[in-house]
Amino acid sequence: MPRSRSKADPADPEAALEAGLRLLVRREHSALELSRKLAERGFEREAVDTALERARELDYLSDTRYADFIARHRTEQGYGEQRIRAELAHNGIGSDTVNAALDALEVDWTDQARGQLERHFRHPPETREDEARMLRHLAGRGFPGGVAHQALAAWKDDAGIS
Repeated sequence: MPRSRSKADPADPEAALEAGLRLLVRREHSALELSRKLAERGFEREAVDTALERARELDYLSDTRYADFIARHRTEQGYGEQRIRAELAHNGIGSDTVNAALDALEVDWTDQARGQLERHFRHPPETREDEARMLRHLAGRGFPGGVAHQALAAWKDDAGIS
């Protein structure tokens, strides 16, 4: 029979920290993301702020580590720079930290986009409609137009399609 948890005191920073650590065990979170989740669980702002500060002191919470993790993970999933930047910004990561995380990847975004095309479509485009669909796909995954066009052109060149 599952053990029932008693409702934590919403003003207790230790209870907020414990709840936050349970979330951080699963994966990295930004401070803003963790703050949102703790507030959703009913913790008061002051308890959340205290818990976040303590988690930072213990080095369980790091926006830099979160940015590095998300940038690496999303790149491995085939996402582009714009999508990764937007996600990190949405979760409260500053532009300097975002730039550092993306620079550390040393990714050739054109190669990344081409790899996404090859994985998703398998064959170079045969018609203008195919090209448009592929470019839309890359835009949806966060690749800028110039990068998407370069990736598509390189794939077509290597396949001997003009």
